[in-house]
Amino acid sequence: MTSYILLQGLQFHARIGVGAQERVVGNLYVVDLRIGYPFAKAMESDDVADTLNYATVFDIVREVMSRPARLLESAAGSLVKELSVAFPEISSIDLKIVKKNPPMGADSEGAGVELHLINDKTKD
Repeated sequence: MTSYILLQGLQFHARIGVGAQERVVGNLYVVDLRIGYPFAKAMESDDVADTLNYATVFDIVREVMSRPARLLESAAGSLVKELSVAFPEISSIDLKIVKKNPPMGADSEGAGVELHLINDKTKD
């Protein structure tokens, strides 16, 4: 069985951007996460200790998004690294970070990055 924890549409005001002004003023970002995690035990136990607590995941995402960075790629890398260290049982992470108002002179719904990580260490 494959199981996932989802956090979708997390909104943050963050200071990420190549331009110095972006790191001062900030912008609106939306984060979506799909985390592969073995929660079969929690399905039986009904105990949060047997699953990935999404409130704890949110705290990590919020902390990473609060750090100024030049690139979304850097923020994405920090996020998957910190989640993987905090929760070694994570088997995969699908992450999307979108900047809602990118300063590129075009009407758009955003610009961003997607990352798909497979944790080979969780495979038997």
